[in-house]
This record gives sequence, C-alpha cells and structure tokens, in this order.
Amino acid sequence: MTTGTALTATITRSRGRIALWALQIFLGLFMIIGSGAPKFFGEATAVEMFTEIGAGQWFRFLVGALEVAGGIGLLIPRLAGLAGACLAALMVGALVTQVFILDSAPVYAITPISLGVLFALIAYVRRDDIRTLVGADRVRG
Repeated sequence: MTTGTALTATITRSRGRIALWALQIFLGLFMIIGSGAPKFFGEATAVEMFTEIGAGQWFRFLVGALEVAGGIGLLIPRLAGLAGACLAALMVGALVTQVFILDSAPVYAITPISLGVLFALIAYVRRDDIRTLVGADRVRG
C-alpha cells in the first residue's frame, strides 16, 4: 500500500466516523426532544395516539422513557451501538403498532422503517462496541 493510498483510506475512515457521529447526534437529539419529550409533557397527539392504542397512558411514559434513554445512549460513545440496537427494536414495535393496532395508512410506516434502518446501521457499525459492552469478547476469550 502506498503512502497516498493509506492517507486516502485514513481520510475516508475519518469522514465515515464524522458522518456516523453526526447521524448519532442528530438522531439522539431527535429521540430526546422530538419524540420522547412530547410523550412526557402530554402533547395532545401523543395522548390521543396512546389512548387509541388502548394500553393506558403508562405505556406513553414507558415508550417516552425508552426513547429518551436511547437518545441519550446514542450520544455516549460506549453505549451508542447498544442504543442503536434497542431503538431499532423499538421501531419494530412502532411499525407493528402503526400498521396493526392503529390501522394507519401505509404512509405512516415510513417513519419507523426509516428510523429503524438508521438505528440498525448504527448498531451494525458499532457491533464491536456492543460485544465489548455485553462481555461477549471475554466469553470468546
């Protein structure tokens, strides 16, 4: 590998890391401010949606807490991969709820699918961090 090729590879990896962090920061803040907080503060649409789900308003607080925790996790380097995986799973639940429980128009499935793919991408790129965090590296030893 020539010096120029190594430098190009280093710059490309560096740009990729910057892009990943920008995505994590954007999604983290979105999950905290744009998605979780309205559920805690009783925003009318959130209250109405969780009433329609029928599980009770405690479920609104639970989902809000999971979203805020996941958003915070995306902002913490050691937790970002696991947070991405957990938020991807949460988006599967949101998708199932939108399609089967709320009987929404198919267009409403775009948001949880899009977010789920982005969260899964973060989890995949940070899969080594997840293994380290859960101790899988020690088990394989």
